This record gives sequence, C-alpha cells and structure tokens, in this order.
Amino acid sequence: MNIELALYQPDIPQNTGTILRLGACLNVPVHIIHPTGFHFSDKLFRRSAMDYAQNVQMHEHDSFQKFDLWRKQRNKRLVLMTTKTQKSVYEFEFNPGDILLAGRESAGVPTQVASICDALVRLPMAPRLRSLNVSLATAMILGEALRQTDGFGPLS
Repeated sequence: MNIELALYQPDIPQNTGTILRLGACLNVPVHIIHPTGFHFSDKLFRRSAMDYAQNVQMHEHDSFQKFDLWRKQRNKRLVLMTTKTQKSVYEFEFNPGDILLAGRESAGVPTQVASICDALVRLPMAPRLRSLNVSLATAMILGEALRQTDGFGPLS
C-alpha cells in the first residue's frame, strides 16, 4: 500500500498534467475528483504530461462524495495539503496508504471538505507569502510522504 494523490476539482490543465506526470514517474496513483474547471481530456494536458500520461494510474471520481465513500471503504486516511493550517508537513507522520489531497488552484477546498479530512498539512514558507504553485507543493509534500513511508520502491 503506497501513498496516493487526489486533485479536488482542478482548475488548470497544465498543473493537472504536471501532477499526472509526477504520478507516472514516481509510480503514485492520481485521483481526479470532478467536475474539473476545464474540459478534461488527454489533449489539453498532453503538453505538460507529455507521453507520461499513459503510464499513470489515474482514477476519476464523479464527485467528492463518491471519492470519499471509495476511500472510506478502503480505510484510507485523507491528508489535505493546505495553507490554512499551522501543521508543518515536516512535523507530520505519514502512513502507507495515505491519500494526499490538493485543492483547486483558485479556491482550495470548501470548509465541509476540509472538515472531513483526517489531517491538514502545510509547507513552511517565508512570512507574508501566500502559497506555491499546486504542482510544486504537491511534489514537495509527496516526496516527504514517500521518504517517510519507504515509498520510492524500485525506482531507478
């Protein structure tokens, strides 16, 4: 059981493509929670995902409710990556099987979604700065989660 990624109603196809490429390269499944803020198709993010999109374990969910039911049936912990917490990702203990949830680029996740999450983590940043690009922050937090859980496996 390994770490997985989930994107809550992503807005920007280039970020989605980059995260799909990240998932392919690190052998991490990626869940897309619909609706997206763009017409969801391979063509729109082919440029950023390049030919990696065909190698990612991608799962689509029609709604957050369906995704949440799916993950609860599998007893998976949901960890929200957000700027709205003081808990540093480097002070958090990840477990194999955790799902890292990234919110919409424009608005994060609604309060009711955040309240369902089992944990919230953030990247420490310089004072007065809001946030990093979602794909960059996801890569950094995923790297820490994989490091903690020995999740890099047989990568070359």
